[in-house]
Amino acid sequence: MDISETLQTLYTATVEQDDGTYQITVPDREIATGTLSEGETYRVALISTSTPDTEAADTTEDTQSPDHAGQQHEYDGPPVEEGEQRDVEIENLGDQGDGIAKVERGYVVIVPETSVGDRVTVEMQQVRENVAFADVVDDTLPEEV
Repeated sequence: MDISETLQTLYTATVEQDDGTYQITVPDREIATGTLSEGETYRVALISTSTPDTEAADTTEDTQSPDHAGQQHEYDGPPVEEGEQRDVEIENLGDQGDGIAKVERGYVVIVPETSVGDRVTVEMQQVRENVAFADVVDDTLPEEV
Protein backbone atom coordinates (compact mmCIF):
# COMPACT_ATOMS: atom_id res chain seq x y z
CA MET A 1 0.00 0.00 0.00
CA ASP A 2 1.32 3.45 -0.83
CA ILE A 3 1.30 5.65 2.26
CA SER A 4 1.68 9.40 1.90
CA GLU A 5 4.76 11.04 3.39
CA THR A 6 2.36 13.59 4.92
CA LEU A 7 0.79 10.95 7.21
CA GLN A 8 0.45 12.59 10.61
CA THR A 9 -0.71 9.74 12.81
CA LEU A 10 -1.54 6.05 12.82
CA TYR A 11 -3.71 4.37 15.44
CA THR A 12 -6.41 1.73 15.76
CA ALA A 13 -10.04 2.75 16.30
CA THR A 14 -13.50 1.29 15.80
CA VAL A 15 -16.03 2.85 13.43
CA GLU A 16 -19.19 3.42 15.48
CA GLN A 17 -22.71 4.21 14.29
CA ASP A 18 -24.55 7.03 16.04
CA ASP A 19 -28.03 8.03 14.86
CA GLY A 20 -27.40 7.50 11.14
CA THR A 21 -23.81 8.79 11.14
CA TYR A 22 -20.52 7.00 11.62
CA GLN A 23 -17.73 8.17 13.91
CA ILE A 24 -14.12 7.34 14.67
CA THR A 25 -12.80 8.42 18.06
CA VAL A 26 -9.44 10.19 18.00
CA PRO A 27 -7.26 9.24 21.00
CA ASP A 28 -6.67 12.10 23.48
CA ARG A 29 -2.89 11.68 23.05
CA GLU A 30 -3.12 12.82 19.40
CA ILE A 31 -4.58 16.17 20.52
CA ALA A 32 -2.39 16.43 23.64
CA THR A 33 0.84 15.89 21.67
CA GLY A 34 -0.21 18.39 18.99
CA THR A 35 -0.29 15.80 16.21
CA LEU A 36 -3.89 16.82 15.47
CA SER A 37 -5.83 19.95 16.42
CA GLU A 38 -9.45 20.13 17.51
CA GLY A 39 -11.70 21.83 14.96
CA GLU A 40 -9.38 21.15 11.99
CA THR A 41 -10.31 19.00 9.00
CA TYR A 42 -8.19 15.96 8.13
CA ARG A 43 -8.25 13.34 5.37
CA VAL A 44 -8.68 9.89 6.92
CA ALA A 45 -7.60 6.58 5.36
CA LEU A 46 -9.07 3.39 6.75
CA ILE A 47 -7.12 0.14 6.69
CA SER A 48 -9.00 -3.05 7.46
CA THR A 49 -7.67 -5.15 10.31
CA SER A 50 -8.12 -8.87 10.54
CA THR A 51 -9.05 -11.16 13.39
CA PRO A 52 -8.06 -14.84 13.63
CA ASP A 53 -11.64 -15.81 12.61
CA THR A 54 -11.70 -13.68 9.44
CA GLU A 55 -8.04 -13.89 8.43
CA ALA A 56 -8.24 -17.39 6.93
CA ALA A 57 -11.64 -16.75 5.33
CA ASP A 58 -10.66 -13.66 3.33
CA THR A 59 -6.98 -12.81 3.38
CA THR A 60 -7.05 -10.65 0.24
CA GLU A 61 -9.56 -8.18 1.65
CA ASP A 62 -7.67 -7.89 4.92
CA THR A 63 -4.20 -7.33 3.42
CA GLN A 64 -4.93 -5.07 0.48
CA SER A 65 -6.49 -1.63 0.23
CA PRO A 66 -7.01 0.60 -2.78
CA ASP A 67 -4.93 3.75 -3.04
CA HIS A 68 -6.35 7.06 -4.31
CA ALA A 69 -6.27 5.75 -7.88
CA GLY A 70 -8.09 2.53 -6.96
CA GLN A 71 -5.02 0.32 -7.47
CA GLN A 72 -4.34 -2.54 -5.05
CA HIS A 73 -1.10 -2.57 -3.02
CA GLU A 74 0.07 -5.11 -0.46
CA TYR A 75 0.16 -4.04 3.17
CA ASP A 76 3.37 -5.50 4.51
CA GLY A 77 2.68 -4.97 8.21
CA PRO A 78 4.89 -2.90 10.48
CA PRO A 79 7.78 -1.07 8.77
CA VAL A 80 10.27 -2.39 11.36
CA GLU A 81 11.35 -5.83 12.57
CA GLU A 82 12.52 -7.10 15.96
CA GLY A 83 16.29 -6.71 16.26
CA GLU A 84 16.41 -3.98 13.58
CA GLN A 85 18.35 -0.82 14.42
CA ARG A 86 17.15 2.63 13.36
CA ASP A 87 18.23 6.23 13.84
CA VAL A 88 15.25 8.17 15.19
CA GLU A 89 14.38 11.54 16.70
CA ILE A 90 12.16 11.64 19.77
CA GLU A 91 9.19 13.85 18.87
CA ASN A 92 6.95 13.56 21.94
CA LEU A 93 6.65 11.98 25.36
CA GLY A 94 4.03 9.34 26.15
CA ASP A 95 1.78 9.24 29.20
CA GLN A 96 4.40 7.20 31.09
CA GLY A 97 7.24 9.58 30.17
CA ASP A 98 8.73 7.37 27.46
CA GLY A 99 10.00 8.96 24.25
CA ILE A 100 7.93 8.61 21.09
CA ALA A 101 9.46 8.56 17.62
CA LYS A 102 7.72 8.01 14.30
CA VAL A 103 9.10 6.20 11.27
CA GLU A 104 7.52 5.34 7.90
CA ARG A 105 3.74 5.71 7.61
CA GLY A 106 3.63 7.41 11.01
CA TYR A 107 4.44 4.12 12.74
CA VAL A 108 5.13 4.78 16.43
CA VAL A 109 8.30 3.62 18.21
CA ILE A 110 8.34 3.96 22.01
CA VAL A 111 11.79 4.49 23.53
CA PRO A 112 12.23 4.57 27.33
CA GLU A 113 14.67 6.95 29.02
CA THR A 114 14.70 9.54 26.21
CA SER A 115 13.58 13.16 25.92
CA VAL A 116 11.99 15.27 23.19
CA GLY A 117 14.64 16.24 20.64
CA ASP A 118 16.97 13.31 21.41
CA ARG A 119 18.49 11.75 18.28
CA VAL A 120 19.38 8.16 19.03
CA THR A 121 20.00 4.78 17.45
CA VAL A 122 17.50 2.25 18.77
CA GLU A 123 17.06 -1.50 18.48
CA MET A 124 13.51 -2.82 18.13
CA GLN A 125 12.80 -5.17 21.04
CA GLN A 126 9.09 -5.84 20.52
CA VAL A 127 7.12 -5.11 17.33
CA ARG A 128 3.34 -5.02 17.20
CA GLU A 129 0.91 -4.12 14.43
CA ASN A 130 0.72 -0.41 15.33
CA VAL A 131 3.63 0.22 17.73
CA ALA A 132 7.17 -0.97 18.49
CA PHE A 133 9.14 -0.82 21.72
CA ALA A 134 12.86 -0.13 21.38
CA ASP A 135 15.96 0.40 23.50
CA VAL A 136 18.69 2.98 22.90
CA VAL A 137 21.93 1.46 21.61
CA ASP A 138 23.69 4.74 20.71
CA ASP A 139 22.89 8.22 21.97
CA THR A 140 25.70 10.08 20.17
CA LEU A 141 24.05 10.85 16.82
CA PRO A 142 24.75 14.19 15.10
CA GLU A 143 22.06 16.90 14.91
CA GLU A 144 20.46 15.58 11.67
CA VAL A 145 19.09 11.99 11.58
